[in-house]
Amino acid sequence: MSEARRTTRTGFRWIRSTTLAAVLILPLTLTACGNGDGGGGRATDGTPTPSPTTPAPTPGTTEPTKPPVPAPTTPSTPSTPSTPQPTPTPPPRPSPKQVRTAVYFLHGEQVSPAPRTVTAPATAAGALRALLAGPSAYERGHGRTTAIPVGTTLNSVAVRDGIATVDLSGRYDDGGGTLSMRARIAQVVFTATRSPSIDKVRFALDGKPVTSLGGEGIALNKPVGRADFEDLAPDVLVESPLIGDTIPTPVRVWGSANTFEATLRLKITDTSGTTVANIHATATSGSGTRGTFDVTIPYTATRSGPGLLTAYWDSPKDGRPVISDTIPLTVNR
Repeated sequence: MSEARRTTRTGFRWIRSTTLAAVLILPLTLTACGNGDGGGGRATDGTPTPSPTTPAPTPGTTEPTKPPVPAPTTPSTPSTPSTPQPTPTPPPRPSPKQVRTAVYFLHGEQVSPAPRTVTAPATAAGALRALLAGPSAYERGHGRTTAIPVGTTLNSVAVRDGIATVDLSGRYDDGGGTLSMRARIAQVVFTATRSPSIDKVRFALDGKPVTSLGGEGIALNKPVGRADFEDLAPDVLVESPLIGDTIPTPVRVWGSANTFEATLRLKITDTSGTTVANIHATATSGSGTRGTFDVTIPYTATRSGPGLLTAYWDSPKDGRPVISDTIPLTVNR
């Protein structure tokens, strides 16, 4: 074989050997490079090879994630614990207002006031119920009586335009003659009209309006007032002080009078019977027309205890005292 041909065959063998070596080395190099850069590659059997730094997720599970980082917050000032508030107590109910008034009994054959305390605003109704209860033992002991039959009760009082409709039980008109009937009517009229909102009275018995009362038929077909019973009021009617009161010094005395020339006298005696005050007073009218009076009387008692206020006037004929009424009371030294 010629030298040139041998050389050519040898070169061909070298090239083939070199090419085969390169073919065998290349996969190894690719495999080494694929496994070294952290990326995924393929196994020699062609299946994907997971990254060695990232574990493959287990089938059926969710790959865990990092929890979110909370945003920074500004610390808040701790709140002061609230103080428990006490349960509010409802205000106490105001006590009913007590009002001093008067009821009118009889002293002899004329009306005479006695003190009573009743609950407002039903002052007239309270006073009439107190009247129907009758005088106390002290008042009876000083000659106070009543013409109203025992057992009479008050059904109602309705006031409208200065007129009080007084509804009494049927017991009110039982028994008695004309004087007794007029006296019991006067007692109710004077007691009701003590209230400044009442001027006159209309009567009813057990809900039925009354047009006349008693066997003699005293007319009550219209409202009646104090002037209709002038003959049953004393000439000097003292409205204050009242029977049983304890009076200061000086003492205010007021009331009404129908005397000659509207003049009257007021005398106070102490527990020893000594006259400690005796003054003249003048009413706003007189000589057939009733007027009012209001005076303040100073006195000096020898000692404190039971006393007497006497209201009277001097007779124009002979100057002798004509006693209108006497009011037992207590004087202070």
